[in-house]
Amino acid sequence: MAKYRITQIEDYEQFIGSESVERIRGKAGKLKGLRVANFNSTYYGGGVAEMISSLTLLMNGLGLRTEWRVIQGRADFFSVTKKMHNALQGGEIDLSSIKKQIFEQVIYENSIRNFIEHDFVIVHDPQPLPLIEHYEKKCPWLWRCHLDLSQPNAKIWKYLRQWIDTYDAVIVSCPEYKQETKPPQRVFMPAIDPFTIKNRHLSDKEIDERLAHYKIPTDLPLVVQISRFDPWKDPEGVVKAFKLASKEVDARLVLLGNFATDDPEGEEIFNSLCACRDERILILTAGDDTALVNALQTRAAVVLQKSLREGFGLTVSEAMWKSTPAIGGNVGGIRYQIEDGVNGFLVSSVEEAAERMVQLLKNKKLREEIGSKGRETVREKFLLTRYVEQYLDLFGTFDKDFCLRE
Repeated sequence: MAKYRITQIEDYEQFIGSESVERIRGKAGKLKGLRVANFNSTYYGGGVAEMISSLTLLMNGLGLRTEWRVIQGRADFFSVTKKMHNALQGGEIDLSSIKKQIFEQVIYENSIRNFIEHDFVIVHDPQPLPLIEHYEKKCPWLWRCHLDLSQPNAKIWKYLRQWIDTYDAVIVSCPEYKQETKPPQRVFMPAIDPFTIKNRHLSDKEIDERLAHYKIPTDLPLVVQISRFDPWKDPEGVVKAFKLASKEVDARLVLLGNFATDDPEGEEIFNSLCACRDERILILTAGDDTALVNALQTRAAVVLQKSLREGFGLTVSEAMWKSTPAIGGNVGGIRYQIEDGVNGFLVSSVEEAAERMVQLLKNKKLREEIGSKGRETVREKFLLTRYVEQYLDLFGTFDKDFCLRE
């Protein structure tokens, strides 16, 4: 018996049925041996890295030779790209010549280190975007943007279009993120891997052990938000909503986050939140302990993702997969996961978030009904098999001139 294994498409049969498994295997069989390179800017610290990790393994299991490469950069580079990230989601940016120089030089250096002899190249998000400039183009290049592009800052969009328009296709997470580009665009909503430590079933004993390890009391219902310490995730708004709700219900808030390697803002936000700590409000930074994430999402009475902007917000689907009711900001991809009042709640203010918290914490039957519908939503729409099938379909649609056939 082999000592190690990766998840195979057959493992999903229990969730999606044998017919879907055979269909995906058939599509992959026609692409066997295809060489695919993925580039992004961080190996951990957010849903994008987790998704690339699972996607590349499943593709390899299906017979596609799929690689994942992480670009290298100095602190000043990631400071610039974080500002670009925020500007693409509608923030302001001082796009100075020095910022452009830092950005473009580091990407050039990465092009020197990376050799490409592939059939497809997938570049994730704005950080590695200019890589395409430094290679003789011998295959289709795809730009996969995971951000909320509904209202990009005009300066940054104009600047980045010089590279975007040289790609062969652009992939966004929601229909409203489509912007004017030369390449054709496709919508691939993100998805979760149900077999990772973060999403697999944990026993009560395993959950108790993780929570005890981090000294998280379970004497009161847990209200949880798990996300990077990022202003768009509105952790301050979560604390305010919890304090409002606490006037009517007794519960404990856990804000769990981490610091992505390409996000220099996180530590500053974490430090500002620490002033809110008390016996009912826990601020933790062990977000890289995926078993803890799982334990909290499973044991929580309510999971929040009170984002102000959100590319997609897979923490919502992660919670729903564990049959835990979710309250999400009425923004971006969260709206495609939560049908308000059916499998969760959408909120647009601190007051609404507090009201829904109180409603769920007071009504166990409602929590169970919404949790059950949430899990079924994820099973139907947001498992990794649907995501990988979309890529297989896209790969099979390019002609020899790198043009998409409609």
